[in-house]
Amino acid sequence: MLADTAAWGRPDGPRLVSFWVKCTHVSVCTLTVVSSCSPESATDLRRKRPEGSARMSLPRSSSKSACFPWDLCVLLFLVRFSASQGSALNCHKTCICASNIVSCSRMNLSAAPTALPPYTAVLDLSFNEIARLRAEWTPVKMPKLHSLLLSHNGLHFLSSEAFVHVTNLRYLDLSSNGLRQLDEFIFEPLARLEVLLLYHNHISQIDRSAFAGLNSLQKLYLSQNQVSRFPLELVKDKNRLEKLSLLDVSSNRVKVLPVQELQELPAWMKNGIYFHGNPLLCDCALYSLLAHWYIRRLNSAFDFKDDYTCVLPGTEKRTVDAFELNVHLNCSTFKEEDEEAYLDQKLILSCDTKHRDMTKTWVLPGNVALSPDSNRSAVLLQDGKLQISPVRAEDSGVYTCFAVSDAFNETLYVVVKVHNFTLSGMGDTLNTAYTTLVGCLASVVLVLIYLYLTPCRCFCCPGRGKGKNPHEDSIHSSMLSATPTHEDLASKAELNRHVAFIDPKDLQSQNGKFNPSGEEEQGKGPRKKSVAESISSVFSDTPIVV
Repeated sequence: MLADTAAWGRPDGPRLVSFWVKCTHVSVCTLTVVSSCSPESATDLRRKRPEGSARMSLPRSSSKSACFPWDLCVLLFLVRFSASQGSALNCHKTCICASNIVSCSRMNLSAAPTALPPYTAVLDLSFNEIARLRAEWTPVKMPKLHSLLLSHNGLHFLSSEAFVHVTNLRYLDLSSNGLRQLDEFIFEPLARLEVLLLYHNHISQIDRSAFAGLNSLQKLYLSQNQVSRFPLELVKDKNRLEKLSLLDVSSNRVKVLPVQELQELPAWMKNGIYFHGNPLLCDCALYSLLAHWYIRRLNSAFDFKDDYTCVLPGTEKRTVDAFELNVHLNCSTFKEEDEEAYLDQKLILSCDTKHRDMTKTWVLPGNVALSPDSNRSAVLLQDGKLQISPVRAEDSGVYTCFAVSDAFNETLYVVVKVHNFTLSGMGDTLNTAYTTLVGCLASVVLVLIYLYLTPCRCFCCPGRGKGKNPHEDSIHSSMLSATPTHEDLASKAELNRHVAFIDPKDLQSQNGKFNPSGEEEQGKGPRKKSVAESISSVFSDTPIVV
């Protein structure tokens, strides 16, 4: 126990006197009186005091300064000790109690105090030496505790049951400690927690279920750690934190962002996602993301525009401004896309505001305010979106959304372009074109088959073996066959139609004359050609029919 006073009546002014009490037995305590004859601050004297006990008797040994009367020292010590013992009944002797606030900051504590008042609502244990937060740090439930401050403690261990008795916490500060990992379900008992501060630690591993159960969490600070993966499960997956509006992962080791997934988030979530100060890899998708957020004046991009940098690809690994990638990588300038629609379809326009729970009203093209009595096809939905059904050609134009809340006002513009045909009509047009193309291809195939495929031979015809009409003309078979067959030539011979193949030299020797009786003059005498010999010369150069 410590008691301080000053000496009056001396010509050189007041001096500080300190009493140290150390009890070695239940009824025996030692009083040490320290009086400064030179100016020394009260803070330095308090730091020299040893740990003491609340019970004491008259001191057996003491040392006093020559600068201060002994009787006055004993009197002042007893007064101060009585007052200290009275406050210890309601508040821990090493802390400061103010109503329902208990502050034990900067007390060099190595463990959290246990005998805390049950009415404690705010507990400040910051700037101590509490390295491990075990399950028994508070053996009893504290239903009224809503704020716990444990920053600047060198804390490196969190028990999985450290928060089972403080389930009503709404504010938890674990910043500026030595935490290296967050195990699974570590914060699961804190279903009412709204703000969690974990910045300025050494966290490099975060289990995907570490934040499970934090259904009321609104703000999560993870900056200035060693996180290398963006925790997308907090904002995108089915187990995402529904009420999370601020996620700070700035100044970590994240290199790649899930750009597409982040673009699909609502504006009120993108407004609070901070990832500046990371060694991001430069690409045009990152530039498009930041440019879009900056045009929308989202806080995460607009407030920290100069802190967004990235590393260019290549061997140099040069760090450049992420908002200048249109120069370094020739990325195209971002432009907000218009909403496209077709006749007779249903179109829903979203008023994507930067804040939640805002009252939204719409103004239609032509500066016409939307009213419930309007005869147009536009209807305001309960979530603030605008539904247009069915879409008509005159619905093209600029739609304006006015969002209002107690603290913010926001105006958004949505450009709608209506195509002058229906989706089904466009499908019919495509079907007709496809059918026409298939018909053309089928026609080409049939023509090719007709021209180049050899037809069926006579032996496979159903009328084979029957007697032929001698007067029947064989023009049909001649048209389909480029080479006459032996049967065709024989039938022509029976009809007294002789096919003779004459060498051009013979034509020249006969001066163009031909003997119809089949006689030829060769060498020594005339020789009559038989029908078979005439037929066998089918491959001669010049056929003549007589």
